[in-house]
Amino acid sequence: MFTGLIRTMIFYLVIIVGIRLMGKRQVGELEPSELVLSLLIADLAAVPMQDYGIPITTGIFPILTLLCLTMILSVLTMKNIRFRALLCGRPSIVIRDGQIQQQEMARNRLTVDELLEELRSRGYTDLSVVKYAVLETSGQLSVLPYANQKPPTARDLEVSVTEGGLPLVVVSDGCLLEHNLEALGRTRTWVEREIRNRGCSGLEDVFLLLVDQAGGVYLAPKEE
Repeated sequence: MFTGLIRTMIFYLVIIVGIRLMGKRQVGELEPSELVLSLLIADLAAVPMQDYGIPITTGIFPILTLLCLTMILSVLTMKNIRFRALLCGRPSIVIRDGQIQQQEMARNRLTVDELLEELRSRGYTDLSVVKYAVLETSGQLSVLPYANQKPPTARDLEVSVTEGGLPLVVVSDGCLLEHNLEALGRTRTWVEREIRNRGCSGLEDVFLLLVDQAGGVYLAPKEE
């Protein structure tokens, strides 16, 4: 049992390191090649983890080879547009000027029900208000409404607004994050004062404290 535990941990760490080396884009959006890679890695890792008679290197070497090949392909897709289109495909416009592009839907094997489901999930029930709907290479549907259907921005309304900046976590579950506090140019005394002003007696009573670069504060106290 101990041997199986060690082998499982080794494969787990190898796969995690490999996936991290692939980059955040691949983790968030699986292209066809990355989906194939995930399936192959799962199959290669499963057998050596269960069969102690198989050397551990029998699974690790193919996994490392696949990860290296994937990283090489990723570099090629960045450098060569034609290779990128061949490997990843091209986006398809499935709605243009409010009209469904039936040939594009058939080419991508996208049904009307799937299209309507994706549109509803993005808050659109009327196809006539959609200027473009693009089926991306990752399988996600990007919806671009007509300009008169977009919510007005502060610039459209000619309203002056203040930039809040990126909020940083200063207190997480009662723990003060010193590095974020230093990045904001604030002190522990300032944090404790803000906490007291919002009805908490100390850090131990704070579940989450966010502070942005403009000084905006969000505090969530711990539930009793």
